[in-house]
Amino acid sequence: MQPHIVGRASLLASRGLYQSTTRTFSVSRRCSAANQIYASVRRPDDFHTYQLLSSSSRTPLITLWTTSWCATCHVVAPLIKSIVESGVGAPEGGVGYCEIQFDAPDIMSGGLSTEYMITSIPTLLSFDAGEAQVRTKITDGRRMADRSFMEDWIRNEARRHGDRGGGGGPVILGGLFGSWK
Repeated sequence: MQPHIVGRASLLASRGLYQSTTRTFSVSRRCSAANQIYASVRRPDDFHTYQLLSSSSRTPLITLWTTSWCATCHVVAPLIKSIVESGVGAPEGGVGYCEIQFDAPDIMSGGLSTEYMITSIPTLLSFDAGEAQVRTKITDGRRMADRSFMEDWIRNEARRHGDRGGGGGPVILGGLFGSWK
């Protein structure tokens, strides 16, 4: 007859002195990203904070550059905010959104508009991993006022997921130097 080897845990369990417990590893389930709407930006520090928050969460930051005197901005801003609030782009990974007050003294003197080539108001510019996505920049107010166009644009920006969007592939530096061989 073969000897039956009994482990300590099973021996104690047979006497009612040990209860077997199983532990599973703690695995965080993937949370669906929700769109984030930030307060209006009037200082460069606020803008850089939103960029860092966006980069760390791997969601693009959509910025609407506006002024207090721009009539088109007063039409477009509530539309874009309502689209983001309604969850457009959340299934694709989510977006952050803020309005940048171009005519705020700190923004004007901080040189942000020069740094990101803001040449007209309103301008819609997306940032991904802290980098301006100038290829998808929108300066046409009529396109910004088109709800279906804006929903598609926001979905496309949300699909970036911190992958920075442009460049890569066989061309060097996104084709900055033409066809380098």
